[in-house]
Amino acid sequence: MDDTAIDGSHVRALKGGAHVGPSPVDRARPGSKHHVIVDQHGTPLAISVTGGNRHDVTQLIPLLEAIPRIRGLRGRPRNRPKRLYADRGYDFDKYRRLLWARGIKPVIARRGVAHGSGLGRTRWVVEPTFAWLHQFKRLRIRYERRADLHQGLLELACGIICLRRLRKAF
Repeated sequence: MDDTAIDGSHVRALKGGAHVGPSPVDRARPGSKHHVIVDQHGTPLAISVTGGNRHDVTQLIPLLEAIPRIRGLRGRPRNRPKRLYADRGYDFDKYRRLLWARGIKPVIARRGVAHGSGLGRTRWVVEPTFAWLHQFKRLRIRYERRADLHQGLLELACGIICLRRLRKAF
C-alpha cells in the first residue's frame, strides 16, 4: 500500500433524502457524491457518501482515517500509504501540511498550472473503480432515501470488487 489515489464522483439522487444536495455539475439537480480512496491497483480501501454540493477535499482526512489496517510482512500492520495522488480539487496547502504531518507524501496537481503534469498516469486507477461501482444500477442512480442503506450498498459493491480481484489473482 505504497501509492493511493483519491477522487469523488457525482450520482443523481432521484428521491432525495439524507446526504443529498444540489449538484454543481448537473444544473442543481439533487445528487450525492461517492468519495473513494484506492490502492495502486484500483482496489477500494475506504468509501463515503456526501451531498452533491460538498467539496471533495472535505473527505480527504476522514477517508484516510477509515483505511483499515492491512497485514503484510512481520511487524505492525500499515494503515496509511506512503504517497497520495489527487487531482486539483485537493490542492490546498492546509491539507498538504496535514498529509505531511501524517507521514504521507502528497502528489497533488496544482491549480492554475497547465495540464500535462504527468499525474494522470498514476491517478487514473481511481476512474476504473468508479466504473466498476457504477456497473451496479443501484449505485449509478441513487434510489434510496436513507444514507445508511446507500452506504451499505456501496460497501457491499466494494466487497464484490475485492472478491473479483482476489479471484483473478489465484
